[in-house]
Amino acid sequence: MRGTRGRRPRPPRGRPVRRAVASGKPGDSPGAPRKTRPVRDRVEAPGGLVLRRWRAGDARAVASAFADPLMRGQSAEPVDCVPAAERWTAAREDRWAAGSAYSFAVVDGADAVLGQVCVGPVDRRHGTGWVSYWTTAAARGRGVASHACRALARWAFDDAGLFRLELGHRVNNPASCRVARAAGFAVEGRQRQKLAYEGVRYDVELHARLATDPEPAAR
Repeated sequence: MRGTRGRRPRPPRGRPVRRAVASGKPGDSPGAPRKTRPVRDRVEAPGGLVLRRWRAGDARAVASAFADPLMRGQSAEPVDCVPAAERWTAAREDRWAAGSAYSFAVVDGADAVLGQVCVGPVDRRHGTGWVSYWTTAAARGRGVASHACRALARWAFDDAGLFRLELGHRVNNPASCRVARAAGFAVEGRQRQKLAYEGVRYDVELHARLATDPEPAAR
């Protein structure tokens, strides 16, 4: 009879295995020993919200969200039909699997899609990530983006092992600025004429939050 010493037990069939990411203590050099930690793919947020991974079945909700004129520019490729939305959700899953970006659907208690929060691209060497977010027309003005962004930041520090998160918004978008501030992202400066939409260039205000920053006050 063969012994089993040294063998690793296999996970039960049918049970999803969450991707583990390399992480280290803030200030570790790129060559420092790294450890792995499980990454949650479902996070509860204030206001009865849940952050979960995108699914293929979300395509219709995604297509509906991108039909809003205010969503123009939120995707590099047009998301103007259900097949395009299916490709969009598949791309989110591919990036999650690769560990290059983590996109969450923001849903309510009935699993209705209210928006997205994302951290990515992720720079593992420096422990940084770029944060973005959007909400559906019906979800705006309810604090959805602020609650979800705060939960995402905490997840990025605790689960993904990042140290610095950055985000930017056009200076003519005060609503996005309020979300950033409510989520604990401090203003760091202005990037002149960084973005161009329909032939018009816009300055971008840069915000950032560190893992060592105090948790923002609840609102």
